[in-house]
Amino acid sequence: MGSPYLEMRGVSKHFPGVQALTNVNFEAYAGEAIALSGANGAGKSTLMNVLGGNLQADAGEIRIADQAVNIHSPLAATSNGIAFVHQEMAMLPTMTVAENIHVSSFPTRTGLIDRKAMETATTEVLARLGCHFTPDTRVQVLSTGDRQMVEIARALLSKPSIIIFDEPTSSLTSREKTRLFEVIRSLKTEGVTIIYITHFLDEIFSICERATVLRAGSTVGGGMLSELTPNDIVHMMIGDVAVDARDARQNAQPGEVVLRVNGLNRRGVLKDIGFSLHKGEVLGLWGLLGSGRTEVARAIIGLAPIDSGLIELNTGGGLRPVRPNEAQRWIGMVTEDRRNEGLLLPMSVKQNMSVANLRGLLSRWKLIDNRRETELAEHFVKRLNIVISNLGQPVKTLSGGNQQKVVVGRWLELNPPIFIMDEPTRGLDVGAKAEIRRIIFELAESGAAVLVISSEIEEMMALADRYLVMNRGQIISALPRSSTKNELMGAAAGAAQTE
Repeated sequence: MGSPYLEMRGVSKHFPGVQALTNVNFEAYAGEAIALSGANGAGKSTLMNVLGGNLQADAGEIRIADQAVNIHSPLAATSNGIAFVHQEMAMLPTMTVAENIHVSSFPTRTGLIDRKAMETATTEVLARLGCHFTPDTRVQVLSTGDRQMVEIARALLSKPSIIIFDEPTSSLTSREKTRLFEVIRSLKTEGVTIIYITHFLDEIFSICERATVLRAGSTVGGGMLSELTPNDIVHMMIGDVAVDARDARQNAQPGEVVLRVNGLNRRGVLKDIGFSLHKGEVLGLWGLLGSGRTEVARAIIGLAPIDSGLIELNTGGGLRPVRPNEAQRWIGMVTEDRRNEGLLLPMSVKQNMSVANLRGLLSRWKLIDNRRETELAEHFVKRLNIVISNLGQPVKTLSGGNQQKVVVGRWLELNPPIFIMDEPTRGLDVGAKAEIRRIIFELAESGAAVLVISSEIEEMMALADRYLVMNRGQIISALPRSSTKNELMGAAAGAAQTE
């Protein structure tokens, strides 16, 4: 294969209380896509932030095209031909697509921004990605998937020789993902080095030639993917961990109804939604993208308006009607968008975990009992295996998987009778997914009722005791746990084809 185009040798990085990287070695060749794999907190993002100039390593060397380079800032990374497509998008919503793409390098003419050059360059890169919006479109009107494409377009603009993709498909539709893979394959033929980070193993084997695996901040293995299996990658990432929970709740015995929804309507969004959720049950709400799953959850707890409908809760003594905003007292909601809706990013781990239970932490003098708050946070950090340096660590500095565990821990601390979990394992590695599954099963076994929404059908089948299938804002089918993947897909897709 010749000499590596990129080499990172002996890279180490220490944060207060945490050794994030220890003597990591990583190399990549021109014209290949290499997967960088590892469990949440393994050091993937830290290593790539060192390469992208967002962090400075304590030790180690970076070489590009056999030349030692000093990447001390993102600008230095760009000048060395490195582009970074981040998982968490940094968009300026009130500005146009063209302005967002050029925000760090506006073309100028006679000292003024050259709008024509900016539009031409933007049009070319959007066409390359197969995007249907225009350079003058305001980012605030774009879907999450289209915003991700803008982020990718920004990276391609500088014609980099190395592109880091961090979970690039997490917000893309299947069509957008297919187009992205076509672009990556095209880039490889041009000699561009692709570093691909994802928790979807099928994507790794579809688009990459090699893999490097990190565990606990160290390089633990890798090799040519033609000589490895997905199980090999999982074993290197987390060791021997059972991740298939399909048979975990074959003998589940749901109890009385704790939530009943009747005739929930919102014009153009939801139509006559009705179902019951039982104590000790894991109910799966399944449907294709845009089917209305998240809208149902948000309507139940008052985060989205409804035109009509009845919500009943059993909080002791039988079912009684409640207003959506009142339902929030009895339902713990793990939202799909943890960074914008689930977390208070500048605040500490402890504060984020206790924010839903402040009333329960008040002392006799109506002040927060700091000792009790600390004890509870420590308990759930340990129970959920959350990797932190201390409880005062800002939650924004945690990996995505550990951030998700903080959100889950917040509701475990409150211990409501009902949980709604919208994409609870999105962006998590197989080990963290297994932990979240275990928690969901423990909640159901303890008598809680859990409504789970997931876009990963295998995840849904591993979790749910039964399924409600949605299409275009309606529940169009109810299926038992014994249903097959084809039956679930057929129920969702079949209804769409007949309309």
